[in-house]
Amino acid sequence: MGIYLVESNFFIQAHRVSYPLDVAFSFWNKVKQLAEEGKIISIDKVRNEIYHNNDTLEEWCRANLPDDFFKESSEAMAAYGQVVDWAISRSSHYMPNALNEFLDADEADAFIVAYALADTNNRIVVTQEISEPNRKKKIKIPKAFNAFIIQFINTIEMFRQMKVTV
Repeated sequence: MGIYLVESNFFIQAHRVSYPLDVAFSFWNKVKQLAEEGKIISIDKVRNEIYHNNDTLEEWCRANLPDDFFKESSEAMAAYGQVVDWAISRSSHYMPNALNEFLDADEADAFIVAYALADTNNRIVVTQEISEPNRKKKIKIPKAFNAFIIQFINTIEMFRQMKVTV
């Protein structure tokens, strides 16, 4: 079993929809435990997206995640070049705005793909996104995961694979 690389919507959707911080204490305690054990990690670009909102999710992350939880995405710059090349090669399918958003240096998506690509044998991405192959206005990251043969699962499947309950 590898390390689970959680992307922005792992936190944001859980906080806003499925597991609100003020209700689902056991979920968030389990996330904290898994982070402390090094079983889940994320990257700096995800941290920036979360901290951009200045909300209770940011407060929770600052108070509960280990200092080394958010890894430097710059460690995967060689793989990022591959992701950029892949996205540009799809320019006949995607609208220019979709490509610009995906490749924006402040957006986490392409960097999550790159960070996973840099070690596909040991990193499994956890995302709530689902593939929409015909969509032209946004690049959904499962499309990139499939192109690079990167393992990805949703939050519940991650818990099942780890055989943990919340």
